[in-house]
Amino acid sequence: MISEPFEDILIYFSESLLGKENEDDILWDLAKNCISKLGFVDCVIYLLDPENDILVQKAAYGPKNPKDKTLFNHLEIALGYGITGAVAKTGRAEIINNTSDDPRYIEDDDNRLSEICVPIAHENIVYGVIDCEHPEVGFFTPHHLKMLTAVASICAIKIKSVRANRELAEKQEKLLKIREEMLELKLRALNSQLNPHFVFNSLNAIQYFVTSEKKKLALEYLSTFSRLMRFYLKQLDKDTVSLYNEIDMLHWYLKLQKLRYDDSFEYTISLEKNTEKLKEAIIPSFVIHTLFENIIEHSMFNQHKGQHFNILFRASETEVVIEVEYRDLDSNISNQPEYRASILKWQDQIELLNTVKGYAIQNQTQTITNGKEQYRKTSLMLPNLI
Repeated sequence: MISEPFEDILIYFSESLLGKENEDDILWDLAKNCISKLGFVDCVIYLLDPENDILVQKAAYGPKNPKDKTLFNHLEIALGYGITGAVAKTGRAEIINNTSDDPRYIEDDDNRLSEICVPIAHENIVYGVIDCEHPEVGFFTPHHLKMLTAVASICAIKIKSVRANRELAEKQEKLLKIREEMLELKLRALNSQLNPHFVFNSLNAIQYFVTSEKKKLALEYLSTFSRLMRFYLKQLDKDTVSLYNEIDMLHWYLKLQKLRYDDSFEYTISLEKNTEKLKEAIIPSFVIHTLFENIIEHSMFNQHKGQHFNILFRASETEVVIEVEYRDLDSNISNQPEYRASILKWQDQIELLNTVKGYAIQNQTQTITNGKEQYRKTSLMLPNLI
């Protein structure tokens, strides 16, 4: 017997779901309030776990739920197993007038003689199952089926909405985390580029030219320093940079490092013949600088006098390759000054960019022996983001 008009039950259930954004709350409201209003004596609601192909009991009304939001004799059913598992698999509701005649029937807390099982489904996606039983044979009618199908449909739409909102929130949270990681990366890169030793040593070198009355050299290096600082600050809010602008930056940076280290090294920057591709190429920001900062600092700290860095750029429609070849004169010095230890490691930067941006940046270093001398060749493959 139905205790309330069906239309009133649907209105109640629809309105009660408006403020609920939790699947458990939705299912318990369905079980304890909606099902009870239908006049049923026993009901269990399952959610489908598609990864494990099982139905998991989530809410109940009747003997399975003696008090509050607790389940008695918690049960999991394999997809396709029993009447409930079969309905979840086919997506089609069933009324069993006499469970003793159906070999699929699974006795839970008691043996009941009739069962109605309705999928919680929307747009051919099954989210769960409403399973109601009754001790009387032939208790459930087509009218019951119509009511439960309508209630299950409303429930499925709400579950779909909750999951979509949760997925959107997770994506937004992930996007925010990515933005935070990228900002942190940029700040770490900028902090590394503007480390006090590089800035003060460069300015001290320029000051030396001023006090030595070498005004032309002072102005030249001051202009280079200013360009480099403006470039760094301009790139802070950008994820990409023109390769040609990055090559200019590299030239300014190496020029100042050479000044800072009293001409302890030389460098040559070469461009492959395909200059059009080089002019058009766009690459991730800050990567090249971090690479050369690591190479220069390592080489100069280990007192590699007379070092020469041969730098080659080449580009295609899909990638930009930077090759750096230099003498490999590793020393036994292991302790580094604190500021060098804090320099951003370019391998860490690449790993983060690949994870966050999916750039698939590759790098490799090989040792080349030429007579008595050893050379190190570092290659960096960046995506052409044009």
